[in-house]
Amino acid sequence: MSGLRICLIASSRFPISEPFAGGLEAHTHALARQLTQRGHDVSLFAAPGSDPDLRTAELPVEALRHEEVNRPDLDVTPGAWMDEHHAYLGLMLDLARNARRFDVIHNNSLHHLPVAMSAMLDVPMVTTLHTPPVPWLESALKFASPASTFVAVSRFTAQAWAHVTPTTTIPNGVDVERWWPGPGGRAAIWSGRLVPEKGPHLAIDAARAAGMPLDLAGPSLDAHYFRTQIEPRLGGDVRYLGHLTHDSLRAAVGSARVAVVTPMWDEPYGLVAAEAMACGTPVAAFARGALPEFVDGTVGALAAADDVDGLARAMHLAARLDRSRVRRAAVERCSISTMVDRYEDLYRAVSTPLAA
Repeated sequence: MSGLRICLIASSRFPISEPFAGGLEAHTHALARQLTQRGHDVSLFAAPGSDPDLRTAELPVEALRHEEVNRPDLDVTPGAWMDEHHAYLGLMLDLARNARRFDVIHNNSLHHLPVAMSAMLDVPMVTTLHTPPVPWLESALKFASPASTFVAVSRFTAQAWAHVTPTTTIPNGVDVERWWPGPGGRAAIWSGRLVPEKGPHLAIDAARAAGMPLDLAGPSLDAHYFRTQIEPRLGGDVRYLGHLTHDSLRAAVGSARVAVVTPMWDEPYGLVAAEAMACGTPVAAFARGALPEFVDGTVGALAAADDVDGLARAMHLAARLDRSRVRRAAVERCSISTMVDRYEDLYRAVSTPLAA
C-alpha cells in the first residue's frame, strides 16, 4: 500500500527537538519520525529550531524564552500571541491555495485557527485534542469543516469533549525501543515541566513524607514558581537535575525506584507515566484525568488528588512492584507502534490519495 502525503501541523510554542519542552513536543516528534520510517511523505510545520531530520517547514514565530511564559499550554505574551496568529493564518491560507499536495492534514497544534479555517480546505483534516475544552478551541469547532475528524488522546478527554464533538480515541504512545528497561535505584524521580499545574512541589513533599530521595528533571518554565516553591524545598535528598537530553532523561527514569506524577489539573493523558512504565519504573500518581486509565495496581499505585500523605504511601506500594511486569504492561498499553497503526488507519479512512 503506497505511502500518504501528510501535512503535520505542530504547536509553535517550542521547537520539535530535544530536549523537549514537554509531552506535546515529544509526542509530535515521535509521530513524525514513525510515520516517515513507515514510508509516508511527512511535511512538518513547526517552530524554528525544530529537528531538521524531520523535514520541517518553520512557522514564522520567534521562539519563546522560558521566562516569557508561565503556562505554555495556556498563557503567552501579547506579542507572541500575535506572532502565532499570523503564522497559523499564513499557513492556513497557503494550504487553502495548495492543499491538494497533501492527502491528509493532521493538526497536532493547540491553536484555534487550523480548526476554524478547516472549511477552506479541500483535503480532510484530522485534529488531535490534547487538552480539555478551552474557550478559544471550543468556539473554533463551530466553524470547523463538517468533514473534520477529531481524536481524543484518552477516554477521559473524549468524555470532556463529548458535549462539543464526537471523537475517536487514540491514546498517546511512547517509543518502547527508545524508552527501554532500566535497573531501578534508591531515589524516586519526578519529570516534566516545572510549572504549578504539574505540582512538582507536592512530589517533593510526598517524597519527604515517604522518606525517599527524589530527583526532579525538566525545564523550569515559571521563574516565580521555581523560586518560591521549588528552590526552598531543594537540598538533602532532593535534587534538581535540570532540563535533560532524551538519553540522560531515559537513564535517570530507568535508574529510579519509582516515578512520581502529581498533576494539579485533569491530565488529558500523562506521557511521563507511560515513559516511566516503558523503563520498568513503577508509577505513583494522583488519580486525576486519564491517569487511572492505564496506571493500575500492576504498574503503580494511585492516591486521591492533592493527597500528599496518600501519595507517600503510594510511592512505597509502587516501589514493591515487579519492574519486568511494569515494562510488559507498557509495551501492551502504551506502545507508539499501536498509536501510529491507528492514525494510519484513520488517515486512510478519511483521505482519498491521488495515487489510489
